[in-house]
Amino acid sequence: METKPTIKTSRQNGKQRMLYFKNLSKQKQKEVMEKNGNNHKLRVCVATCNRADYSKLAPIMFGIKAEPQFFELDVVVLGSHLIDDYGNTYRMIEQDDFDIHTRLHTIVRGEDEAAMVESVGLALVKLPDVLNRLKPDIMIVHGDRFDALALATSAALMNIRILHIEGGEVSGTIDDSIRHAITKLAHYHVCCTRSAEQHLIAMCEDHDRILLAGCPSYDKLLSARNKDYMSIIRMWLGEDVKTRDYIVALQHPVTTDIKHSIKMFELTLDALISFKKRTLVLFPNVDAGSKEMVRVMRKKGIEHHPNFRAVKHVPFDQFIQLVAHAGCMIGNSSCGVREVGAFGTPVINLGTRQTGRETGENVLHVRDADTQDKILHALHLQFGKQYPCSKIYGDGNAVPRILKFLKSIDLKEPLQKKFCFPPVKDSISQDIDHILETQSALAVDLGGTNLRVAIVSMKGEIVKKYTQLNPKTYEDRLELILKMCVEAASEAVNVNCRILGVGISTGGRVNPREGIVLHSTKLIQEWSSVDLRTPISDALHLPVWVDNDGNCAALAERKFGHGKGIENFVTLITGTGIGGGIVHQHELIHGSSFCAAELGHIVVSLDGPECLCGSQGCIEAYASGIALQREAKKLHDEDLLLVEGMSMKKEEVVSAAHLIQAAKLGNTKADSILRTAGTALGLGVVNILHTMNPSLVILSGVLASHYVNAVKDVINQQALSSVKTVDVVVSNLADPALLGAASLVLDYTTRRIY
Repeated sequence: METKPTIKTSRQNGKQRMLYFKNLSKQKQKEVMEKNGNNHKLRVCVATCNRADYSKLAPIMFGIKAEPQFFELDVVVLGSHLIDDYGNTYRMIEQDDFDIHTRLHTIVRGEDEAAMVESVGLALVKLPDVLNRLKPDIMIVHGDRFDALALATSAALMNIRILHIEGGEVSGTIDDSIRHAITKLAHYHVCCTRSAEQHLIAMCEDHDRILLAGCPSYDKLLSARNKDYMSIIRMWLGEDVKTRDYIVALQHPVTTDIKHSIKMFELTLDALISFKKRTLVLFPNVDAGSKEMVRVMRKKGIEHHPNFRAVKHVPFDQFIQLVAHAGCMIGNSSCGVREVGAFGTPVINLGTRQTGRETGENVLHVRDADTQDKILHALHLQFGKQYPCSKIYGDGNAVPRILKFLKSIDLKEPLQKKFCFPPVKDSISQDIDHILETQSALAVDLGGTNLRVAIVSMKGEIVKKYTQLNPKTYEDRLELILKMCVEAASEAVNVNCRILGVGISTGGRVNPREGIVLHSTKLIQEWSSVDLRTPISDALHLPVWVDNDGNCAALAERKFGHGKGIENFVTLITGTGIGGGIVHQHELIHGSSFCAAELGHIVVSLDGPECLCGSQGCIEAYASGIALQREAKKLHDEDLLLVEGMSMKKEEVVSAAHLIQAAKLGNTKADSILRTAGTALGLGVVNILHTMNPSLVILSGVLASHYVNAVKDVINQQALSSVKTVDVVVSNLADPALLGAASLVLDYTTRRIY
């Protein structure tokens, strides 16, 4: 989209945008129109509450208006759009050549918590009459504002379909609760990022009604470079200002901690005054606490300070140019962590209001902005830099996707929305005993030798554990699992534990979505194409989750171990075999065919020893317990294993432990085998570092402590300098397999993302 000089009138710019959307590729979806009856046009009501949501909704409105053969557009304006103190921003909607069908004055002044509640109530009183008159087929609601909650509530109760824009995102204030409440009311969802899509799925929303489109404002942003941007900069900041030599400040109150947010705003202004750069300060939004923030501005004389320009509103077209060429943006607006990344402009994000948002590398977070010096230091670090442009929130093609999605809506489908809950056979009524019980999980660990079941509490405490030898046949094994789980579930009542579900850790390749073991390792026989979820769920009337033992070890570390709070880390299990799990951006990676993190089968030598997988030179062929046992037997057969201080009974089986003991007692051949194994494991870790670039590597299992120093040495010798700073630690979890199986249950049932 070509953007003409933005110093022209907004009406001219609106017409230019209309031309853009008229030129969009129009796939004529006649079959959907006919399905909706007699080429019925979809009547779409777009309700906008403030300047921020209009910047996201306007591109969609232009797209709808450009296709009158498919859509009828009704525009409803309410909220701070109609308040003079906030710039009477409804005028920019008129200047964009949209007909406003209804103006609703819904804001109760006071700018405190009670005023926000009263504003929601006032909107709920006024909206039914408007919706009765308009009778839209669908209402488009954006974001997470209290006004939007009133819109969604009204539409849902009046049986009007709702399309929610930007659901599934995470931030750090009451906005989270409002956003997720609107998600529950909405029938259709347009999200901006893959993580947001996954959050919506985890919230039990129907995947078929979720569209990953990107942010609509990015359709404008990614084509917004304007040759005449200097005219805009001079208009708002003065004739003597140069590009990259000014600051844009936009800070809002945090409604859950108003006093602190006002103090933080005061410190921000003090830091900006000390920094002595020309600064454009935008007034805060209408949330509780905004009145006090404006008082702080006036107390410090910001509106009359020679280095400051304080404004209530900047048209979005011009605001884009201002942030695109700024030396820095500072504050806590979502615009800073979302839209500004499209230009690579440095951003300083203050406080907790955007905690959880995905950000580009241009954002520097000052979470605890409790001193002027911290903020001033951040300004010195960020001001004037230029970062790579980020497309986390969109690729510039959101509107065509949204229009296509709207055309696909079948109005004959039942209005009642469906939720996609995880499988569970029977629900248990909640009573006072359940409330007083400790929330726990049944954890099952299927090893090559033993079958273990445990009751694990929310804090990771193993309350009760049962161990039996793992049977050799499928029938006997499944029968024993059911018997042990039933016994453990009965015992849970006696130890005052409420079982939320069953988590199963097993070797082999697992489809966690279906709860099926696809292929097993050679250590567990008759264990391929096995549906574990259905029989156990049928027997216990509980939801069941199943995953590979390496993935479970990574989940255990994420919830209870060294990986807690770490965004990117890898867990390597060093035991009978070699396995592991990868956590990237807080999410476990399964891969397209559920074969990710088979770390034991990274090849480190083309002519190395044969592995159980049939290949040669795998890490597992060098560093697993089986590999060390093989080498120990070779030494023992040649009478080269035992040294002074060692003894073995005649019937005793040679094991990896004997090799380790011999090396400790000075057996040079045993020591050489261990060093080779450690080197092989280290080379595998280097490959992982160069592929995934985690910040932490956790070695787990009985052999971890014997390998950790060797792995660190190989990293120092072989890895690229940019990844040598990785932390390599030994797991401190006593039973990662059981804890990981438990976390499958505890994370999901407490609404953590998995």
